Amino acid sequence: MKEIKMEAKESWDIKDKQVNDIANKISKSKTLMIASIKNLPSKQFQDIKKSIRIYADVKVAKKNIMLRALKKAGINEMDGYVLADCAFLMSNSDAYELAGILVSKKTPVFAKAGQIAEEDIEVKDGPTNLMPGPAISELGSLGLQVSVQNGKIAIRASKVVVQKGQVIRENAASVFQKINIMPFSVGLNICAAYDLKNKKIYTELKVDPKKYTEELKDAAGKALGFAQRIVYVCKETIGYLLAKANANANALSKYENLLEEKKNE
Repeated sequence: MKEIKMEAKESWDIKDKQVNDIANKISKSKTLMIASIKNLPSKQFQDIKKSIRIYADVKVAKKNIMLRALKKAGINEMDGYVLADCAFLMSNSDAYELAGILVSKKTPVFAKAGQIAEEDIEVKDGPTNLMPGPAISELGSLGLQVSVQNGKIAIRASKVVVQKGQVIRENAASVFQKINIMPFSVGLNICAAYDLKNKKIYTELKVDPKKYTEELKDAAGKALGFAQRIVYVCKETIGYLLAKANANANALSKYENLLEEKKNE
């Protein structure tokens, strides 16, 4: 009986240490993020954890340990986001910066039959590495137009074969694997983040750095063109404006010379 009590005390001490360790790290951080690790293979989780350690300290523990750590850190607003399979990320980066880092660490994977498409899945036109044979009818079952070019199957026209929200069928999953389309990604899926300084919860943290970069480039290009049209002077437009002024001056000079020649005729 005494040994059982000692073991229970040691177990309780270990749990207390876990709670204190996590709570202390939370209190010293700028952002606490809760992410789901459900269905994430252990190797990929460890790889992600290692790759982001300069940005965040990742901790995984039993649900009751995490809830106790939140309470000890004085954060009760996040209890509802603590799931059975989740991790705490404590970071000095802000929530959106950390979300962007996690997106970049996701790994593309093939689809499985029965999964729900998160976005439209399109098969692009062009050559494949598939040999003519049964694959022609498999591609045809998805409504794809195919031909044979240089001894390989080629897709003649791009087509969305699974729309967002639809269930992926067995034949579609099989074709995706054969033509190397990976419509899903695995990684840490963000549940919510908490800004410790401003005491604010973020639940919508869908960040796409590549998309936002392209949008920013497009906006910058449009802004430059607009600034040039309204003759807004800054370091980005001055070269264009001077060149245009010089061209106009040359055109005006030629016009004046032409008038002078006509006058003297």
